[in-house]
Amino acid sequence: MSTTQTSGGATVRRLLLGTQLRKLREARGVSREEAGYSIRASESKISRMELGRVGFKERDVADLLTLYGVEAEQERATVLGLVRDANATSWWHEYGDVLPAWFQNYVGLEEAVAEIRSYEVQFVHGLLQTADYARAVIAAGGHVTDPGEIERRVEVRLKRQAVLTAESGPRLLAILDEAALRRPWGGPELMRNQIDRLLELGELPNVRLRVLPLGCTGLSAESGAFTVLGFAEPELADVVYVEQFTTALYLDKPAEVAEYRHAMEGLLADSLDPEQTRQLLYSVRQEL
Repeated sequence: MSTTQTSGGATVRRLLLGTQLRKLREARGVSREEAGYSIRASESKISRMELGRVGFKERDVADLLTLYGVEAEQERATVLGLVRDANATSWWHEYGDVLPAWFQNYVGLEEAVAEIRSYEVQFVHGLLQTADYARAVIAAGGHVTDPGEIERRVEVRLKRQAVLTAESGPRLLAILDEAALRRPWGGPELMRNQIDRLLELGELPNVRLRVLPLGCTGLSAESGAFTVLGFAEPELADVVYVEQFTTALYLDKPAEVAEYRHAMEGLLADSLDPEQTRQLLYSVRQEL
């Protein structure tokens, strides 16, 4: 029942399945608590299932379909087929020893979405980092000291970057605070190589790189770094990802997402245009 996938296909199917189950439940007038009781689970598990943040047991989905009045064999077979696809194993599961579950969810979303819009304050975005930069940042964090674990984390970061050159990869808007460029991770040579990498990736047709210059207040994003993830599938709502020290927030309420999208537009308006961004990158490189 479990196959291996190298794309975000399983993540999309999990989200679509969760959305479909929510619509069926609401149409039947069943509460989350009642749905949870029918599969010997909690209301919170039903919520996580409907948000596509947990795996699905075929028996549980079959019981929910019965509760929701879905009796037609073809309709049931279609939904249960989604369960098998949604439970496919993705490449990042091999790194479960170094990737917390809350971040595995993000990696899946990163490969599943059509657009990534991100604002970074302290670091270059993970999709744009060189191996040496990633290694320096991970080691400097202090909570990972084993060389083997550091290297596995670097491997994950580099594998994630494959989405940028994939045939159906997402569009990336990366807004980077200038202070991150001037923070000397690993020394001048490392930072020069990192800036060269930014200049190179900025030429990709699906990558837009902007720098928010020093002196700009950045009040559009008082809360700090965040990412807005947008799907090609119209039935899937945008998700805002906000990383914290030991966990992350995934926000999908329309009002909350709208606030973050508005903040992103403000940051983009305050950022340097493409040519000014390139000139600043060259200038910072020369100063190193």
